[in-house]
Amino acid sequence: MSPTLPGEVLSVGSTQLHLLGDRALFLPAQRALLVSDVHLGKAETFQHHGLPVSSQVNHGTLARLAALCVQHQPDHLWILGDLFHGQDGMVDEVIDAWLKFLHRTQVSAHLILGNHDRRLHATLTQLSVQCWVEAVEVDGVLLSHEPDPNPDRLNICGHIHPCFRLKLGCDRLRLPCFHWQPRQNRLTLPSFGEFTGGYDIVLAAGETAYVVAEGAVVGFGR
Repeated sequence: MSPTLPGEVLSVGSTQLHLLGDRALFLPAQRALLVSDVHLGKAETFQHHGLPVSSQVNHGTLARLAALCVQHQPDHLWILGDLFHGQDGMVDEVIDAWLKFLHRTQVSAHLILGNHDRRLHATLTQLSVQCWVEAVEVDGVLLSHEPDPNPDRLNICGHIHPCFRLKLGCDRLRLPCFHWQPRQNRLTLPSFGEFTGGYDIVLAAGETAYVVAEGAVVGFGR
């Protein structure tokens, strides 16, 4: 029996995209779970430079990812860049946490190298993850880290860390979002990591920000 898929369903041609309330994307036809910009080891990078940031953020991020794997039972996990934050954060505790996650979930992990982890390529190939230097096409869908400027097919990417500002009377909210741009045929994923910044997007005509809040996905468009 297929699991119940919460969130929002976006259909692009024959491809169904399930936008999940935990900042992840599930492709049922491909049995693939997609996340971007996990940034493991970012806290340790700050610690390396003398800033006291808790390492618990790594455990929280991987616990969320493991829960998604249990819920959706993907055959493949695709990380669209920046699994790790940088060399200074590649300490034993961070590497051990990643390997324990893989052992626990038994998922086949693929990483499209991003701007933060391209220099770590030699190290990452030893951590039970298949690394891709360039964008990858999966069943007619182009997976990449940076947005493809001229996609001739659906492009799913990360890198931007999109956020959307909501104004509700006197209240202001800034929330992570999936950014759907139909003219560019592009869906940009929110950053999955718990310790990441964000970039405020401005919607053009026809675009939609699928905002993530408290496990729900709500669309706001122009």
